[in-house]
Amino acid sequence: MPSEITLLAKLKEGEIGNSKISSGRIDLFQRVIFQCIIGSQAYGLADSDSDIDRRGFYLPPAELQWSLYGVPEQLECEPTQEAYWEIQKFLVLALKANPNVLECLYTPLIEKTTPLADELLAMRSMFLSRLVYQTYNGYVMSQFKKMQADIRNQGQAKWKHVMHLIRLLISGINVLREGFVPVRVDDHREQLLAIKKGEMQWEETEKWRLALHKEFEKAMEETKLPERPDYEKANDFLVKARRAAVGGELP
Repeated sequence: MPSEITLLAKLKEGEIGNSKISSGRIDLFQRVIFQCIIGSQAYGLADSDSDIDRRGFYLPPAELQWSLYGVPEQLECEPTQEAYWEIQKFLVLALKANPNVLECLYTPLIEKTTPLADELLAMRSMFLSRLVYQTYNGYVMSQFKKMQADIRNQGQAKWKHVMHLIRLLISGINVLREGFVPVRVDDHREQLLAIKKGEMQWEETEKWRLALHKEFEKAMEETKLPERPDYEKANDFLVKARRAAVGGELP
């Protein structure tokens, strides 16, 4: 009986809450207000096989945002390697110091902005806090443990992934020290490409990682970044964006 009631409730709901249906009724890609390139192209580590990874965020129409159907947290176009977060999701990830989102805000390769997006870029430093250490360090440590297991079990690691983890550590150190997310890696480019090509021995790579971890810890001890990002300022921006979405034109 309970299962029949649940099924009946779902049938009555129909399309309610199904953001895929609502997004199918309007081309939300036309609502993208910030588009940039991240990944190897932005890092200066691209080769002939590298994809062009486009990221950004979109502002849904107010009527759709308010509706029972809702909007998707992310738009994806796999053939073109594009992904765009809904603006609130983007802000929440930035506040959590998500590396990909922070790199969107600091990449030199920006392809599209609107005045509202430019306003967010102008205050991007509000997202930088000591959470960077927790987020970056935790991810790198967990991934290196998996890679050590791969080496023990399979005799090799995914060198491109190793390269990006080392790059992430370097980036985290600079964020804590400089209060800026360095996307291009010109000073370390040759070493990182050597890792990517498998030309650097694992022992040497691991030695570099351990040295970077010590540097990362020291940077955390000395950083002038705040304990937390500016949640209030981010919230004020989101409210402004929601109000602007009431109009017909992209703000």
